[in-house]
Amino acid sequence: MCRRSLLAPLPAVPLFLPGHALSLRARLRYERDKPLEEAVRCVARSLGLNYIDPERLYVIRSYGSRSRATARIYMMPSAWRFALNMGPLYLIEFISEKFDRLTPMGKAEVIVHELLHIPPAFSGGLRPHGRLVNDGLARRLASRVDESCLRLLGGHDESR
Repeated sequence: MCRRSLLAPLPAVPLFLPGHALSLRARLRYERDKPLEEAVRCVARSLGLNYIDPERLYVIRSYGSRSRATARIYMMPSAWRFALNMGPLYLIEFISEKFDRLTPMGKAEVIVHELLHIPPAFSGGLRPHGRLVNDGLARRLASRVDESCLRLLGGHDESR
């Protein structure tokens, strides 16, 4: 490719077209939720998931999402961890419009499902859906969650 074509001006295109995905994202809002973070830690402790380091697990709520999901888990990519000289980090995003409508047991099932994605090595990776991560297993494990954790989850509703 010649140098001249690289310097040619780009055609004028509006950045925000009506209905464009970027304009939808402008309404998306995130906030850290410490009480829900404590409830997630309670669920992990209650189930004996001792391999999960609570200091490297973060919880946020999103508002305005059009996702079909109730929650999502993210991990810090290896390249970022290397560049920042950090260990593995995980973040669970709860979609408030969906999560807040659930019963405390339903919330526990969602939390357990997301925690099952974290491998026992706490290596920074994520386990895929399958034999070790599925709704049936999450439901069975959630039924064993301590009552004190369910009480913590009962305090999270749409009035926030």
